[in-house]
Amino acid sequence: MFSDRSAWSLVKLDKKSPYNAVSASGNAITDDDFGPSENAVGYKAGAKKTAQELAELDAADESLRKWKESLGIKAGATAVKSDDPRNVVLLHIAMESAGRPDVVIPLDTPAAIEALKTQVMTIKEGVEYRLKVKFRVNHDVVSGLKYLHVVKRSGLKVDKADEMLGSYGPSGDVYEKKFPLEDAPSGMLARGHYNVKSRFTDDDNHVHLEWSWSFDIKKEWD
Repeated sequence: MFSDRSAWSLVKLDKKSPYNAVSASGNAITDDDFGPSENAVGYKAGAKKTAQELAELDAADESLRKWKESLGIKAGATAVKSDDPRNVVLLHIAMESAGRPDVVIPLDTPAAIEALKTQVMTIKEGVEYRLKVKFRVNHDVVSGLKYLHVVKRSGLKVDKADEMLGSYGPSGDVYEKKFPLEDAPSGMLARGHYNVKSRFTDDDNHVHLEWSWSFDIKKEWD
């Protein structure tokens, strides 16, 4: 979450705000803040194929068959039955830190997403942690699924993340992806309130889910 260390020294605190933030407009996170995906530079997605079309493609190619099976695609396999029109269903994202229960953020319903607008996660300064996500793919192969987020404090963008999850086929199973370990920043300047906008997208630039949330960096866990 905190890959851009250089921005931390630039954060100025606004003591008039209860969250050390400037204003709602200053902290608003837009598409321009995300910019182009780091994983999309020079890349052009190929023609989209359904899971059935991929299952029947080059059936005699052994290496291709193994790749398709790694996505859960097998010739003659029965399609996943789901009344949910969503292709990718994000179940939850969680923060994992050694010695503590996971902090789980549900993402699977509109009510859960709405609730995040008034909930604030606490992160202890200097702690080592990782994010992890669980999701399902219902109907067709999703290619190049990725997680993006932008973090702002006092109107200043202090971090941008771009994590590739990979490509997945429809399956009745729940997929889990763990992100690399990170260290939360520490020190007086790092403590405070941060606003985040997160999204899951893919090689077709389809946004599967987008939401806003916030967290506080404190000396200790709440």
